[in-house]
Amino acid sequence: MTIIKVDNLTKTFRTVQKRPGVRGSLRSLFKPEYQAIHAVRGLDFEVATGERLAFIGSNGAGKSTTIKMLVGILHPTGGKAEVLGRVPWRERAPLAYQIGTVFGQKSQLWYHLPAADSFELLARIYALDLEEYRARLHYLVEIFDIAEYLHVPVRKLSLGQRMRCEIAASLLHSPRILFLDEPTIGLDVVVKQRIRDLILELNEREGVTIFLTSHDAGDVEVLCKRAMVINHGEIIYDGKVSDLRRNYLQTKTVSLKLAVPWEGFSAQGVRLLKQRGYGVKLEVDTAQTSIEQVIAQLLARYRIADITVDDPPMEEIIAQIYLAQTPLSEEGGAC
Repeated sequence: MTIIKVDNLTKTFRTVQKRPGVRGSLRSLFKPEYQAIHAVRGLDFEVATGERLAFIGSNGAGKSTTIKMLVGILHPTGGKAEVLGRVPWRERAPLAYQIGTVFGQKSQLWYHLPAADSFELLARIYALDLEEYRARLHYLVEIFDIAEYLHVPVRKLSLGQRMRCEIAASLLHSPRILFLDEPTIGLDVVVKQRIRDLILELNEREGVTIFLTSHDAGDVEVLCKRAMVINHGEIIYDGKVSDLRRNYLQTKTVSLKLAVPWEGFSAQGVRLLKQRGYGVKLEVDTAQTSIEQVIAQLLARYRIADITVDDPPMEEIIAQIYLAQTPLSEEGGAC
């Protein structure tokens, strides 16, 4: 069943074009000239019930603008969209009872109040039955393991603790779609994995549709089965995450802090990026050698004080996809 349907959705902003100098500023004030900025250009896509979709792109690609139209905050310039059978910008209030949103850089919890007080207020905003609310809260507190944080002012929580409370708050009214905008930004590796596990568990238990935006390739790999890449307001890739991983996520970076001097390392698909003192950074082509094999060989050869494995930056992956999708002229340049 289709739960989100988008047809030729566009959004164009008009901004005043400023002119240099005092006279130019006065002219811009009294006789403004406008410049059109095409944030979203004719998007077409559908999302099925229970699907886990990654909606990714570089800064300014049109991700946030698209989400704001899907939740009813912005009106489009053209095109159509339906979310749960409703037109978001016309039926924003009733739609809000069926969707949840989590923005990594914007809190829905009151900063100086305990999370429990915010939950209570949200329950009243969503007009939840008292008994149903208590049962739902107990369920979410257990899943997200936040009992010890409920009565602590939000300002005193760590980022990871706050994000768990943020996601729990967005789920109090049992939404059918959860929009996640950078839910793991700024979190350490352990907390990121915990948040990902919780989101997956929620999707499997309740069938909540996940619409994720993230600059973290790890979020995309772990959480989603489908990925759409948007660039300059247009979708340039729509396919399985497994295909994305196979075609574009073929390298990982291994950073080492050694307890012994570096004496070199050779393996197929492994390239030394940087070495200084006891610190080493390697690039691994996982299409040639698995990351597990490389780490096993390193551990067998060196005493390692610390090791981290990172994905390539999302911007790099998007650039590769964009180049792959760009047709070439006969001379070999981009058309």
